[in-house]
Amino acid sequence: MAKVLIIDDAAFMRMSLKSMLEKNGFEVVGEAENGEVGILKYKEVSPDLVTLDVTMPKMGGVETLKLIKEYDPKAKIVMVTAMGQEKIVKEAVISGAKSFIVKPFKEEKLVDTLNKVMAM
Repeated sequence: MAKVLIIDDAAFMRMSLKSMLEKNGFEVVGEAENGEVGILKYKEVSPDLVTLDVTMPKMGGVETLKLIKEYDPKAKIVMVTAMGQEKIVKEAVISGAKSFIVKPFKEEKLVDTLNKVMAM
């Protein structure tokens, strides 16, 4: 069972992701409402996988991604983005994101993407 950390400023999105993941055999080991908290949580819980929102207050997703990858170059991070953020997603992938999911997404797409990243 893969351990997942959810980093997203929207409580509804964290709740929604957690529900979908747990229903599909993932273990949510932590949640964070911004990048700063996310980095601390990552170090605390050592997840197998991270879902990371692109747009957040305090510290954006790409900056958070870079700092997590600096701490753990093997980190498996999947960006969660809104439509129209292709430029940011491209930067995130160049910076080490393993994949991305565009909101709104279907549960099957989320699970399929995370399973593929876990197999990498």
